[in-house]
Amino acid sequence: MGPLKNISVFACVFTFTLWNNIQPTVENEFIANYSSSLLTNVPKNIPVHTQVLDLSHNRISGLSISEFISLFDLQVLNLSHNLITELDFSVFIFNQDLEYLDLSHNNILKVYCQTLAYLRHLDLSFNKFTALPICQEFRNMFHLEYLGLSAMMMRRSDFRYIVHLQLHTVFLTLEDFSLYEPQSLTALNTRSLHIVFAANQNFSFSLLYDGMSTSENLRIVNIRYALSHKDFPAPPLTLLKKIKTTALMLDTVDLQWSIILQIFLLIWYSPVEHLTVRNLTFRGPLGELTEYEFLPLLSPLEQIISLGGSMKVLTLEHVRNKVYYFNQEILYRQFSEMNIASLTIYDAYMPHMLCPNRTSSFQYLNFSHNALTDELFQNCGTLTELKLLILQRNKFESLSKASFMTSRMKSLKYLDISSNLLSHDAAGVQCQWAESLSELDLSSNQLTDSVFECLPVNIEKLKLQNNQISSVPKGTAELKSLKELNLASNRLADLPGCSGFASLEFLNTEMNLILTPSADFFQSCPRVRELQAGHNPFKCSCELQDFIRLERQSGGKLFGWPEAYVCEYPEDLQGTQLKETQTKRRAWHNHPEEQETGLQFHAFISYSERDSLWVKNELIPNLEKGEGCVQLCQHERNFIPGKSIVENIINCIEKSYKSIFVLSPNFVQSEWCHYELYFAHHKLFSENSNSLILILLEPIPPYIIPARYHKLKALMAKRTYLEWPKERSKRALFWANLRAAISINLPVSFEANDEQSDVTSTSSLNEYVNTDFTVLQ
Repeated sequence: MGPLKNISVFACVFTFTLWNNIQPTVENEFIANYSSSLLTNVPKNIPVHTQVLDLSHNRISGLSISEFISLFDLQVLNLSHNLITELDFSVFIFNQDLEYLDLSHNNILKVYCQTLAYLRHLDLSFNKFTALPICQEFRNMFHLEYLGLSAMMMRRSDFRYIVHLQLHTVFLTLEDFSLYEPQSLTALNTRSLHIVFAANQNFSFSLLYDGMSTSENLRIVNIRYALSHKDFPAPPLTLLKKIKTTALMLDTVDLQWSIILQIFLLIWYSPVEHLTVRNLTFRGPLGELTEYEFLPLLSPLEQIISLGGSMKVLTLEHVRNKVYYFNQEILYRQFSEMNIASLTIYDAYMPHMLCPNRTSSFQYLNFSHNALTDELFQNCGTLTELKLLILQRNKFESLSKASFMTSRMKSLKYLDISSNLLSHDAAGVQCQWAESLSELDLSSNQLTDSVFECLPVNIEKLKLQNNQISSVPKGTAELKSLKELNLASNRLADLPGCSGFASLEFLNTEMNLILTPSADFFQSCPRVRELQAGHNPFKCSCELQDFIRLERQSGGKLFGWPEAYVCEYPEDLQGTQLKETQTKRRAWHNHPEEQETGLQFHAFISYSERDSLWVKNELIPNLEKGEGCVQLCQHERNFIPGKSIVENIINCIEKSYKSIFVLSPNFVQSEWCHYELYFAHHKLFSENSNSLILILLEPIPPYIIPARYHKLKALMAKRTYLEWPKERSKRALFWANLRAAISINLPVSFEANDEQSDVTSTSSLNEYVNTDFTVLQ
């Protein structure tokens, strides 16, 4: 036996996905892969030491002993998905180490048998056998663990040669099935039984009943019964004593509701502990059932739901209801009162679920991919044993209501309410989470900075990726137990500190809007062991050197370094890894001639779209007319279509001598104004210049300025600003002061060629702005 046997074959010989992992080449002397090569015969040049041979997905129609006689070390052979019509096992008589043989998905009609004593895995499923191809030579295959078969009929005597074998799995494909002799399956001795029935035929329920009497794990695919429910063969009462199945999966079920109920009642009374029903369609006798017809059918179910049977886990996935005109709350009540530990109802268009009437035994609930709303489990005090609650992809909108939903769940540890419509209005809205809650997934919602005012105080792992968070407000959240925080794919302009997260160990800020990360992060977050901050639009300037130096001192705490840390700006360094950057400071104040050649505008204007009328009717006309007219950069005229908003903002600020900010209550409510202020403020300090001009259009009460505008608060405290006068007599002085603040000579070449510059026409830019800018205000 070769060295590969202990390394590879035993590890994967019973793994059904083995062949997906083999590369389409002859890899080495032990593994030869010829799959999907349009072969019509077995190749003549297979290396003699091959132990794993893949010939699947070809056009091979016949096998001969001469093709395998030299492969003495062969252990794994895959001949599935070919055109073989006859099989003679004597072909493999010299391959005495052969343990895995897959001949599924061929056209085999006839088998000539030979004992392959060491075979462990034999798959003959999806072939054209009329009867089960079990020869008397199979009786000596004592090592056989997996057996795949196919047939059009089944009799009790078919399994007589293998009743003594201790099989692990039997896989039966019964396409074009015409005959089943009752109790045939009960002759099998297997732990797992998997049956795939024909999709377009009426299912034989004797197969289901016998299968449950045969194996511990039973899976049946394609259960369809088009006849009247009156013709349905009810399960015999004696069956309950014979059932061995504890884990049952029914896949692709299309039945009348009355038949489903009979099967469900049988299962509920049986030893089955885990029931999974996937792709379930239930209907009435003629496609629909009235409420008066439906209610009597529920009464047997109502009698047993509270009984302490064997059932522990019930999973329903991809449910389609073809029963109309009945009150669905009746059905929800039956589910809510079930005395089981785990319930999953996934993708069932379920709009509601009732709170149990008494203390529930539920420990796990998964209602993902439904239509549940904020009304779920409000004022519900009976789910005291619930530990895990998963509500992905529903229609929840209020974060505070989600918190109150959990407030009486005394044992809740994990809540996943991702991919919903959650937002949080922080204006006086209270939140009350379960004190036991330690893991919370709020990813892929519509949450902003205010989410940090509504979080569980004892949370340890928090997922907030793919939201609309622009900063972590200081002082609003005191999460002393928080260890893991995911803020990827938000709108962060900088790394958050750890003032409220004293125990933070892992932080993810990938795919945000961070240009220059704060270099003091690890000082403010001493317990952080891993920071994921890659895939941000880094601006490679001298300020970034401090962050690069920080990485060198962090001892490998920066995850993904250096591949995920690449310069986005300036354009001449785009795509360069941060570790390779040797950026020199743009000290324009020391080189005025260099400064002048880089400028195209006197000033960039930043304002809220709600203040656009003042900008267009007052600011622009008064600055751009007359002698010494000012060249203004405005997003409607100067943003370049095809470039991102962030890139346009940065380019306009860098090409402008000044940045004018029109401040108002509207301004502080605009997300994009926040970014423009951040980038301009960053330029102010990087160039040591006086480049910001603040115009106070309307008074801004301090209490409406969000915490994320700490830079604005600091600027207004330290810098003078021009206040727009209400009296017309004072406005001439206002314009004179503003012109004086902007005064600078732009390069002549720019002024002469202004119409040929990057400025595009207003009509084309308006379309761009309306779709990519103002909508985001």
